[in-house]
Amino acid sequence: MNETWDDVNERVKADWKEETTPFERVYEIVEQTHDGQSAAEIADRALVSEPTARRHCKALVNTGFAETEQDGQTTLYKRNTDRILMSRIRELREEVTRPELLDSIKEMKAEIRRYEDRYDVVSPEELAQQLDADETEGWDDLTAWRTTRQNLAVAQAALAYDEASHQLAV
Repeated sequence: MNETWDDVNERVKADWKEETTPFERVYEIVEQTHDGQSAAEIADRALVSEPTARRHCKALVNTGFAETEQDGQTTLYKRNTDRILMSRIRELREEVTRPELLDSIKEMKAEIRRYEDRYDVVSPEELAQQLDADETEGWDDLTAWRTTRQNLAVAQAALAYDEASHQLAV
């Protein structure tokens, strides 16, 4: 049998719809949404009607999982970035010991210094201004540098959160 990609995609969509509830599908779509999307866009991706998507999005906003922004008359929904960040911080605190966290922070700071030394710049943004479009390795390093910087910020926040928790417990 010679299946096309469209056939495979339709089968995957059908399986997803059969195996999940409308709320689970809307939740999954909002969880992946960095930039706001309308209820109609979410409905289309979640394979539900627009009123169903809007109802579930409102429930997600009420629980703090999602947030809204206005684009003219249209309400846009997206995941709550503060909640995602706090989730990552809590996860890190539970999975990594304090000494491991400190070692990881030290390692990430050293990695950032290597990027600064290698490219003779102080930030990924400055590097981006200097790179030519065809410099694949430079763009790969830029992406890795930004990721390391984000991970460092989360690790430092987890450490600060841990210290604050201990101070409050005393």
